[in-house]
Amino acid sequence: MRFKSYFKYGLRFFILQSILTIFTIYYFDRFLINEYKEGFLIIINNLLEDRDRFYPFVENDYIKIDFYIAFFIFVFLIILYSTKFFTYVNELTFSIDKKFFDEYFNLYLIWTSSLMTFLFIFRFSVVSRFYLFLLTFIVPLILQTFRNTELLSSILGRSVTSENYITFNVAKDSVFRNLRIMTFRNKIKDLNVDLTSETQLIEQIDKINKEQEVNLIILNAGNITSIPKTIEEYLLNLNKKVLIISESKLIFSSAFIYSEEFLNNTFLTYFNNDIQYGSKFILKRLSDIVLTVLLITVLSPVLFFILIFILLKDGSPVIIKQDRVGLHGKIFKMYKFRTMYSNSHSERVALQDLNKNDEIIFKIEDDPRIFSGGQVLRKYSLDELPQLINVLKGEMSLVGPRPLFQEDTAYFNKQYMRRLNVLPGLTGLLQINERNTSEFEVWYQYDIEYITNWSLYLDFKILFKTPFSLFKNSSKGL
Repeated sequence: MRFKSYFKYGLRFFILQSILTIFTIYYFDRFLINEYKEGFLIIINNLLEDRDRFYPFVENDYIKIDFYIAFFIFVFLIILYSTKFFTYVNELTFSIDKKFFDEYFNLYLIWTSSLMTFLFIFRFSVVSRFYLFLLTFIVPLILQTFRNTELLSSILGRSVTSENYITFNVAKDSVFRNLRIMTFRNKIKDLNVDLTSETQLIEQIDKINKEQEVNLIILNAGNITSIPKTIEEYLLNLNKKVLIISESKLIFSSAFIYSEEFLNNTFLTYFNNDIQYGSKFILKRLSDIVLTVLLITVLSPVLFFILIFILLKDGSPVIIKQDRVGLHGKIFKMYKFRTMYSNSHSERVALQDLNKNDEIIFKIEDDPRIFSGGQVLRKYSLDELPQLINVLKGEMSLVGPRPLFQEDTAYFNKQYMRRLNVLPGLTGLLQINERNTSEFEVWYQYDIEYITNWSLYLDFKILFKTPFSLFKNSSKGL
């Protein structure tokens, strides 16, 4: 794990070094000096003079402004990374302000003092004071974006401030309600449970999880030293963020990674088993955005042809919107090319007797609601292509479990709910293996296998195999 942490910090350091160096050099040439060509000569002469006085062993080829800027950025990042402030964001500290201003101001002070020191020592004396003033504000904003992934995640569609939490056994006037982990998120419910009952807590979470989006569970365990094993295993398998407040240090029966703080004579135990969160979410979203834009560009003639076909066949609307359950139970509008007659979904209950599948999956052989030609679109999953828009909006991913209707979620047990803990997708392990299965248990097994083994490599592997599976097996869609 230590190697993994070092690699993560090293990669972020390299990315920041590259971005800040490229940006600062560009900004220096374009704004700090701009058309004042003599300014370059003055600075170079200053650097050469200092070289002759202090480090004459350096050759003239290395006395370049760009090299000095890159070296300054490197030293600045070393100083920044040596501070616990930048490299570690502790959510288990008190905060009553939902704004990022305090964090930004600290970055502003460190950057501005370092920049002014650099300009003074190396005698970059002819830069524009106005644009230099602007530079002191711009770089801290870039650093804030990369500090702890929160701001970048928000830009890419997953904001911390839109996440929800529920509390158990936490008093309404508890000082711990001012913890950063809570003040940045939205409370949806305060509940009380008896921890001696192993089922009560699980049933409460499971019930709320089916009705609302839940991202964080906060549990006050009182003075107990260990929570029941059944509850412990359930919380670990929830794939959500969990905070346990206790008067005594907790002892767990399972081995897992967690952080612990001792605050106000109380132990705060926190673990985050959210699979697609932070840097993992950012990498997945960036790859989704890039690949989706490419797919829309390449498939635009196909999309246009389908649009015209449906218009001529059965009129408008061409694209329909359906309420589906997304990440952590969030409801979103999923887009599809219409392959059925209007208002066909309302006939689902009346046609339930024709459903030959289990109670969760609803598929009818030779569905009478599908208009002529629509079956071909469904066979090759062409009706799902508008969901590329959902991917761009951050509601879906290219790869993940297929999103189901909210009424289907009501049939989920606490194990099935795990499939909601990753972004739903256009394709997945099920689609490249058993696309026509009528058993939700098979769906679930593939979904859990995907959740357990998720990585970007697995996503790319599934994407590569998806086109071949379309022609190997037919599908009637959802």
